[in-house]
Amino acid sequence: MTTPTNLAEDRHHRLPYPPLDARRHRHYMGRPISASSSAASFRGCCCCLFLLLIFVALLAVAIALVVVLVLKPKKPQFDLQQVAVQYLLVAPTTSSASPAVSALGGAAVGGAQPTAAYLSLNITLLFLANNPNKVGIRYDAAALDVMYRGVPLGVATVLGFEQPAQSRRLVQTRVVVDRFNVMQSDALDLVRDATLNDRVDLRLTGDVAAKILVLGLSSPRVQVSVDCAIDISPRKQSLTYKRCGVDGLNF
Repeated sequence: MTTPTNLAEDRHHRLPYPPLDARRHRHYMGRPISASSSAASFRGCCCCLFLLLIFVALLAVAIALVVVLVLKPKKPQFDLQQVAVQYLLVAPTTSSASPAVSALGGAAVGGAQPTAAYLSLNITLLFLANNPNKVGIRYDAAALDVMYRGVPLGVATVLGFEQPAQSRRLVQTRVVVDRFNVMQSDALDLVRDATLNDRVDLRLTGDVAAKILVLGLSSPRVQVSVDCAIDISPRKQSLTYKRCGVDGLNF
């Protein structure tokens, strides 16, 4: 039998829990993140990244020192060994109606001074690459200039290649110049050298870049400068003189 007392107790048990107050709600949800804490976290990340970069730099320096002290790398050598002359032709022109031609160092121009001279050249260059190091070397592609009295005539292209440790390798390239117009300032000297002196002085100059290879990694690039003086006889179509100076930098 339901009594008023039982109804009151049943109504009391069915009532929902009282709502949480604001203080208890903030206690369960946690404190809000402030801007100062975010800035502190960002500064901490930057410091960690900076320390990591310093560690990587110190590690690279240590590896480089180990390579230098253990391997003792030496400068590579890139020397010009042979010059094969296919042909060298000098064709002077004058202001007269009939241009005089001096091919293969033939007859000199009679009386009139040349206003210009055309030089045709076909030579083969043979270089010797010497690697005295205990590790391999990678050579980049290079372009060596062939010049006459400071005037570029053509380019000798050397393709890039890798050379094993303590080895030698022959590298061949060719220079072809077709009727290069030497202007009046140097035309007279060119014709005089070819006809009277039987000699044409050429200069081969340029830089060859090389990198040392250690465990698949390459060192910073180093330049090996090539500077050669070449004298060619137009009459004999052969090399008469060669002198080279190679300036290499240590790794």
